[in-house]
Amino acid sequence: MDNFCRKQKISLSARQSRTRMYKIYPRAAAKTGAQALIKRSINMLTKEWKNLKNGSDIRGIAVASRNSPITLTNEAVKRIAAAFGFWVCEKTGKNPEQIKIAVGNDSRLSAPRLKAAVLSALTETGFCCIDCGLMSTPAMFMTCVVPVLDCDASIQLTASHLPYDRNGMKFFTKTGGLEEANIEVLLEYAQEGCRCPDKPGSCRTFDFLSLYAEMLVNKVRNGVNSAKNFKQPLKGFKIVVDAGNGAGGFYVEKVLKPLGADTSGSQFLEPDGRFPNHIPNPENAEAMAAVTSAVKQSGADIGLIFDTDVDRAGAVDSKGKEINRNRLIALISAILLEERKPAVIVTDSITSTGLKKFIENHGGMHRRFKRGYKNVINEAIRLNQAGQYCPLAIETSGHAALKENYFLDDGAYLVTKLLIKMAQLREEGKKLDDLLLGLEEPAESEEFRMSIDREDFKTYGQAVIDRLTEFAAGTPGWNLAPDNYEGVRVSFDKESGDGWLLLRLSLHEPLMPLNIESNTPGGARTIARKLYPLLYRYKYLDTSSLKEYLS
Repeated sequence: MDNFCRKQKISLSARQSRTRMYKIYPRAAAKTGAQALIKRSINMLTKEWKNLKNGSDIRGIAVASRNSPITLTNEAVKRIAAAFGFWVCEKTGKNPEQIKIAVGNDSRLSAPRLKAAVLSALTETGFCCIDCGLMSTPAMFMTCVVPVLDCDASIQLTASHLPYDRNGMKFFTKTGGLEEANIEVLLEYAQEGCRCPDKPGSCRTFDFLSLYAEMLVNKVRNGVNSAKNFKQPLKGFKIVVDAGNGAGGFYVEKVLKPLGADTSGSQFLEPDGRFPNHIPNPENAEAMAAVTSAVKQSGADIGLIFDTDVDRAGAVDSKGKEINRNRLIALISAILLEERKPAVIVTDSITSTGLKKFIENHGGMHRRFKRGYKNVINEAIRLNQAGQYCPLAIETSGHAALKENYFLDDGAYLVTKLLIKMAQLREEGKKLDDLLLGLEEPAESEEFRMSIDREDFKTYGQAVIDRLTEFAAGTPGWNLAPDNYEGVRVSFDKESGDGWLLLRLSLHEPLMPLNIESNTPGGARTIARKLYPLLYRYKYLDTSSLKEYLS
């Protein structure tokens, strides 16, 4: 690990910046005299390090192209992995040799290179590593709570649904995924590097994904509790899975087939980091069209689709209609509200008015919150701590985290809950989509992503939001939503468009997403037509997509 202390292109060396020595595990130093220290900079992160931060994850370019050099280098990954290990020491008070860290990856082309770097960094800095191979991101968290491994922490190499040339790192401890502030600390530690202990660590392999799949199998068996066929409660169902060549193919062989399901017609199960068939993303139109086609061609009872690392999922019913976004939220909400009510369902901010009515009609309370899966999860946790029962935090993107499952956003666990209910309903002569009766869906739904060409894009975007808020407050037929937690949400009466809009700032990019929904055909255009003159005056806001929609 001597190279950890050498000057690198991506970071400042200790000699170039004012630093202070920061002892990571004082107990270990006292006991062993090991010189495991992190040098924490008192200066700001350099641009190169800062650009690797993506909310509560690490993201970067991992496969070079003519215009895009690699930013997630072996050296950067090694430094970040070592920094995480020492951060865990700091939080637990343990020595590196007492710390177990599991490492896994999705199907990306860069995974072998980056995982080798991670394992090298951790073993060279004294940690005990467990190489879990191909894994889903939720399964990586489970390595920290399942007794057979009982890891102190885990690292998943993934960039979720991003293009094949990207990769990243997600981090877990026993309490869940790291927060955005934790990532800043890790990058701070990584920028300055570390010194190695005297004793190297160790590494072994473990097939945890098979164990995780067995847990899902047992959940279905016990959840359905079929008197007719306990072992294979899904026998007689035809279930199509589209894994998009990501990490989700295991669900067919390791979960559905042992439960008796007919999985013929499933597609793109083999891991392939080029993603040659479509982007593994339930929000992607091409991806949803692919699984819908597979359902129709095979005559399946249901189709399931995962994103690359299986922390999100979507579905298609037997008629080829998507169970996605508002419909997915409504379905899992109906299931959970049958189990216990009253209950609060936390969603992101762009859910429909009809969904709110649906949840309330089923005995629940709907709480819209700001976008970002960590935001909705943390809000659900806060509500439970405050004494309000909240079983679900879910985004329209397909991130669904259940209280019963550590508030872990797990696509495989989500669809497992759906399949349990599907099997139970069959014994009552009903179908899964019967639960969606009464859901009012919008006649029109549009999204526009408008870029901001300014360095101070957050300040500029907030000025646009403030102006729209002021305008809406003084305009007849426009009503500001009282329960909004980001941007500005406005509802419109029948004469003004019969729907709503939400204008907000993107969490990380210089973008302003605009969502418009209407209950009346042509209503979305009415709303957009009234809004466009107000937004057009902001010359650094690209309103061309809105203009094209109105032309």
